[in-house]
Amino acid sequence: MSEDANTAERKAAPEGVDGVPVQTSAIPQEELDQLTDDIIAALKTVYDPEIPVDIYELGLIYKVDISDDRDVVVDMTLTAPGCPVAGTMPVMVEDAVRTVEGIGDVRVNMTFDPPWDPSRMSDEARVALNMY
Repeated sequence: MSEDANTAERKAAPEGVDGVPVQTSAIPQEELDQLTDDIIAALKTVYDPEIPVDIYELGLIYKVDISDDRDVVVDMTLTAPGCPVAGTMPVMVEDAVRTVEGIGDVRVNMTFDPPWDPSRMSDEARVALNMY
């Protein structure tokens, strides 16, 4: 999955004195990495019923933010504003993320800015949809 298609915020540590990373999260980096990987795996279990590719590979997830309290905020979109699953997709995403052990509260924000387009899809999604 290309990182420019989907972004999972890992709160990368900025460089401090002499290029040594400065801790910016109360969560240890190893745990933050594991939570991020687990959240992405959970997101990959959610499918748009009309498209045989998960929402993460489709590029519908714009951002995942994990707070120091392990609360998660997901910014996502749909392939079109009039998508028939617009009312249920955020709940499906929230439910999937809640399955990750160690997560606190989960909030899903729906956005259409920027609008989704096929360039956001991963190579895996393009192959699955014969769009390569």
